[in-house]
Amino acid sequence: MLRTLREDAQHLAIAAGAPPGARHVAATALTQDSYLILVLWRMRCGARRWRLPGVNHLLRRLQTVLFGIELGNDITLGRGVFFVHPIGIVVGGRARVGDRVRFMGSNTVGTAKDNGYPVVEDDAVLGAGARVLGPIKVGARAVIGANAVVLTDIPADAVAVGMPARVIAAGGTESSTAV
Repeated sequence: MLRTLREDAQHLAIAAGAPPGARHVAATALTQDSYLILVLWRMRCGARRWRLPGVNHLLRRLQTVLFGIELGNDITLGRGVFFVHPIGIVVGGRARVGDRVRFMGSNTVGTAKDNGYPVVEDDAVLGAGARVLGPIKVGARAVIGANAVVLTDIPADAVAVGMPARVIAAGGTESSTAV
């Protein structure tokens, strides 16, 4: 678990845009709420793996009270996930979140119909209030705009905005395919 926490700190520093070097990695880990959220999450995983009764539940409540974030038991979090503003973030079901994904706050990643769960690939950014719902994939390095509601797949390197979310081209023009 210590190796995983070290990797979390390194990836978090990258996601936060810190310069390379051990000093900057340590400073990022010590000053970002995201790192403590990841530490609590990894401890919860260990408590479930080692079948320590009540520990996961206690740590989950602590995480919710301290940071206002709800992370389900069956989700997968990659290394260095960056919860920029953790209040109101919910990641539920069996959702999978890749490395260095950035959550800007008040995000929901999960499903309402129990028909499958989202996969958010590495280095994606979810704008404030964005919702990613259902059995969909958000591609690597995709950017989901503030308050967007993503109900279908978003390709890698795309920018998606709106309700329901649609992909826009890099130049700011709308693509012909609504998402």
